[in-house]
Amino acid sequence: MMNLQALKWILVVGARPNFMKIAPLMRAIKKHNGERRTLNIEPTLVHTGQHYNYDMSQVFFQDLELPQPDIHLGVGSGTHSEQTGRIMIQFEKVLFNERPDLVIVAGDVNSTLACALASVKLHIPVAHIEAGLRSFDRTMPEEINRLLTDAISDYLFTPSPDADENLKKEGIPEDKIFLVGDVMVDSLLFNLEKAKKTHILERLSLQPAQQPTSNNLQSSIVNRKSVRPYVLLTLHRPSNVDNKDAFLRIINALTEISNRIPIVFPIHPRTRKRLAEFGLDNLQSAIRNLQLLDPIGYLDFLNLMMHSTFVMTDSGGIQEETTVLGIPCLTLRDTTERPITISSGTNVLVWNDTQKIVEEALKVLDGQCEKGNCPDLWDGNAAERIINIINDKKL
Repeated sequence: MMNLQALKWILVVGARPNFMKIAPLMRAIKKHNGERRTLNIEPTLVHTGQHYNYDMSQVFFQDLELPQPDIHLGVGSGTHSEQTGRIMIQFEKVLFNERPDLVIVAGDVNSTLACALASVKLHIPVAHIEAGLRSFDRTMPEEINRLLTDAISDYLFTPSPDADENLKKEGIPEDKIFLVGDVMVDSLLFNLEKAKKTHILERLSLQPAQQPTSNNLQSSIVNRKSVRPYVLLTLHRPSNVDNKDAFLRIINALTEISNRIPIVFPIHPRTRKRLAEFGLDNLQSAIRNLQLLDPIGYLDFLNLMMHSTFVMTDSGGIQEETTVLGIPCLTLRDTTERPITISSGTNVLVWNDTQKIVEEALKVLDGQCEKGNCPDLWDGNAAERIINIINDKKL
């Protein structure tokens, strides 16, 4: 009987973007162990508690079929420094107790940097999933987290060629960089059929938009055959919602767009709080055809996204998801760390410029938007590539 080398890995989640990136890794590890290769992986799932309420955390574990965390740090909210510091203190205790062979972090949230930093100080190897993405805007906390995590990680798994080039320009040795594709796409494609079966459209009295596409993969994903379209909106970044003037510029655009098409807006707790502070909490009554929702789960959101006419967002991951789905995306930012969604996909940067937002929205509504293509390796197999590389490297 083959003797298997057992390795202990810690996989870190903290905020909702992490859940979609780690879920495919957990499935790939289970598959790997079932194939009885040379390494047997003993995964420990650690939840830092950066996002901690049901709508922002627990519902995603259910939707993504993620196992419950083995360890929950429960750090909660706070300033960036407070949250990062608390995570480091609590996670260091986990490292002393568990003594893992590898720590895997994903994305660009505070949990990503904090757990990577605590690990490398104890000389524990770190693998960064979704490495190399750059917006080149250092006013974004996520950009600082990306830069520092990549600088200290031992293994950098990238979603696209531009990420590889960014890392090389920063002096990262090529033998640390591995182009594997996008694990967010793994989650999307794995959950697509399940998402189609949710009843979110019926609950909101919506029907999907008719928006054919020539891309074969995208054509096979969604069959749009409806009569009543809508736009999906997400909004949470400080540059948009913490500045009242910027927020009002976006609201002015929404007001005009809503005269042509309904807008569905699952509202982030931070954004709802700012609306109240700015005296704008009558938004739903002020804007025609606007539906404000509490945060919703991954499957319901995916259903809404795949059946929308277009999406407006300041999220990073949604730029990727809309590219794969062939849905036009207006990104309410002036930079993106995912430029491949512009060059190959369906994404357009409109920032919080009222005129630009309205112009690009009207192009979509008038059928003038360009069709995108799905980038190479965005095929649902990124997580398995990561596990295979780690197996080969005996990390």
